[in-house]
Amino acid sequence: MNTMNRITRIAVVLTLMSVAYAADDVVSAIHGTVVKMDSASHVMVVKTADGTEHSLHFLKTTAVHGARGSADAAKDSWHGVTKGTEVVAHYTKRGTDDTAVEVDHVGKDGLKVTEGTIKDIDRGGKTMVVKTSDGTEESFKLTDHAAKDAGEGIVKGSEKGSKVVVYSTEESGKKIAHFFE
Repeated sequence: MNTMNRITRIAVVLTLMSVAYAADDVVSAIHGTVVKMDSASHVMVVKTADGTEHSLHFLKTTAVHGARGSADAAKDSWHGVTKGTEVVAHYTKRGTDDTAVEVDHVGKDGLKVTEGTIKDIDRGGKTMVVKTSDGTEESFKLTDHAAKDAGEGIVKGSEKGSKVVVYSTEESGKKIAHFFE
C-alpha cells in the first residue's frame, strides 16, 4: 500500500470518528427540580414538570450559575445545588450517560423568570424581545445554547406571537437569556 492510500484511509477514519464524536456533542436542556443529589457519585436526578426523571452525571468542568456553595457544604450538595433546587440543566449524551455541561439555578440569586409573548426574535443576531402581560417589552441577548435551541425548534412555534418563558441573568445592565420554553 502506498503512502497516499494510507493517508487517504487515515483521513477517512478520522473524519468518521469526528462525525461520530460530534453527534454525541448535541446539547439538550431540561427545566425541573433536583429530586436526588449524590455528590459522591457525581449524579443528580432532575424531575421535569411532566414527571420525567433525568439522571445527569456532573464533572469538575460542569459550569454552575446562580448557586452558592461553600467549603462546608453538605455531602448531598454540589456548588450549592441540593435536593429541591429548581434548575435548568444543559447536558450531552455520551453512550448511555447524560452528562451535565451547565447547571443554572432558577430563583433567588439565580436565573430570573420572564413570561410573555415573543415580539421579535433574531436567531442570527442572537436577540429576542418579549412582551410581558403588563405590556412591558423586555430585550434579551441569547446565549449560544439559547440561540441554537431557538434555531432547532426546541421551543415549538418560536415565532412572533408565541408564548414563552425566558430564564435569564443580567450582566452589565443587559439581560442574557440562557434558556427558554
